[in-house]
Amino acid sequence: MKTKIIETATSLFLNLGFKSVTMDDIAEKMAISKKTIYTHFENKTELVEATSLFIFEQISKIITQIEAEKVNPIEETFKIKEVISHYLKGEKTSPEYQLKKYYPKIYAILDIKKKEIINTCFKDSIVRGIADGFFRADLNIDMISKFYYLCITGIKQDELFINDSLNDVMQAYLEYHIRAIATEKGIQTLNTILAK
Repeated sequence: MKTKIIETATSLFLNLGFKSVTMDDIAEKMAISKKTIYTHFENKTELVEATSLFIFEQISKIITQIEAEKVNPIEETFKIKEVISHYLKGEKTSPEYQLKKYYPKIYAILDIKKKEIINTCFKDSIVRGIADGFFRADLNIDMISKFYYLCITGIKQDELFINDSLNDVMQAYLEYHIRAIATEKGIQTLNTILAK
């Protein structure tokens, strides 16, 4: 039952946001009593934490699957962007934005986990990209990874882009970023992906 509650709450939170969904909404959706939910979760904050970790794990699994496909690192970067965009939406009502605003402690925990997976995944991608001739060999991998993390997380939080689609902003950033680190082979690959 606990897993079903997490799955139902996750679906509601992703579609309607953490703030607007109540325990009553979850109980009604599942056709169970609110008391049943409280036997597994002491309060809404505990349920929000469980669903947030569940979402993070789902995204992490998909990223791992994408990495296992061993496509070129440029294509991999765009595939991962699509997954993140799908889960975290693109508006100020997005689950990630609401999590940061209304549940900052949970957001901080997830931010550490997110930083770890982005750094590990991205560094591996850069190393493969250099080895395969897609990225320049003279890159400072650690520095580039930090730039990437700062930008990819910052553009979702900056008021500068409030009137822009997050998907469009992320797409533009990735193109900008890859052009800065790519070889001629990498730029040709990027142009092919962008033309699709």
